[in-house]
Amino acid sequence: MTTAVLELTGITKQYGALRPLRIEHLVVDAGEQVALLGFDQPAAEVLVNLVTGASLPDTGHVRVFGRATADVTDSTDWLTMLDRFGIVSDRVALLESFTALQNLSIPFGLEIEPPPPPTVQLATALAIEVGIAEAALQQRVGDLDPTTRMRIRLARALALDPGVLLAEHPSASLPMQDVATFGRRLRAVAHARGAAVLSITADPTYAASSSSRALHLEPATGRLRVR
Repeated sequence: MTTAVLELTGITKQYGALRPLRIEHLVVDAGEQVALLGFDQPAAEVLVNLVTGASLPDTGHVRVFGRATADVTDSTDWLTMLDRFGIVSDRVALLESFTALQNLSIPFGLEIEPPPPPTVQLATALAIEVGIAEAALQQRVGDLDPTTRMRIRLARALALDPGVLLAEHPSASLPMQDVATFGRRLRAVAHARGAAVLSITADPTYAASSSSRALHLEPATGRLRVR
């Protein structure tokens, strides 16, 4: 029996656009990879905030891991819930002057100059998992190419073994020739870990490579349709 890790019903959320964000109904099951198309970057950010409970909808209900986000009123409780998500987005800040290895070490502790051997082992395993070349680990993040930088964000998102990956326009900064490869890697890693994926994208190539189900938003109605 599959279990829904995300369920959004009757959602509207005003955010300064010409019309509110509307989602009629969306269910993501445990381990499922779903891509949503038709969201620009501001709408995608609003959706991520709704799913993570950082904000509440004006109407409707968001349930994550079987619990309504409106019921999470304690900050400690919310942070515990937030740890069950991994966010893959250009909005996730990287420390440009530090190496890739140091950036990958951050989820495991504050000691990164240099990271202790156990942390190095964990960070290196993440790098291998997402396809970061060994030679890149000792390079400054600010000197790395966009695809490697996004792989670092993916690795960071995986560090705490989340139940859901939220990928917010992850291909927007990638060279076209790398999009499908990155999408397939994200999907494979999530599948191996048993994590669900909700990708919010405007890129059909990324959607096709990263998901088992792609849905297109009708902004006026909030319906999500297969095309």
